[in-house]
Amino acid sequence: MYWYKTTKWTGFAWFCGIVLCCSSCKPDIKETGATLKYFDLKGFFNADTAHLNKLNPAVTKTVAHNGDSQTKKVKIDNWGRELGLFIDADINKPAWQNSYTVSSDSSTLIYTTKDLSLKMVEMIIKHDKQKIKWIMILNHTSNMLYTTTEQLSYYPDSLYLIEKRQHVRLMGNNYYRIEGKIER
Repeated sequence: MYWYKTTKWTGFAWFCGIVLCCSSCKPDIKETGATLKYFDLKGFFNADTAHLNKLNPAVTKTVAHNGDSQTKKVKIDNWGRELGLFIDADINKPAWQNSYTVSSDSSTLIYTTKDLSLKMVEMIIKHDKQKIKWIMILNHTSNMLYTTTEQLSYYPDSLYLIEKRQHVRLMGNNYYRIEGKIER
């Protein structure tokens, strides 16, 4: 998104940087060698990003902020960073072992939070036998400064979509949309 008009993002970027720095002061919880209780989202995206890094496909990327959008054809240098929001939605942390309900049928797996203080509210994985068709993740964060809702959609080897609605006190509402169409 470095090529998007930076003047619109400057104040907001500083605000987000400060909020992220303050919230990232918590130590990471390391996963032990135990088996994972939920779908291995992190493992799936690590494998998929390695595959995409190897293929190095062109991407038609559209970035929009409050209706103003820009589209460019780009090459992604680091797919792990590009799909970082998806990887960060992993729910296999030891402290969260009983925090999600799981429902499924022959082609859909749904995780729903029991604890509304957790960021990841719902994850839906659509599959055909063992092949993932798409993943949709709904995140929600709310505190005294802002409320954010993110919907992340991923279609392997095809498309990723990030939609973010945010209300920041004293600054108003923002809507962001990032769409990347992966060319074959």
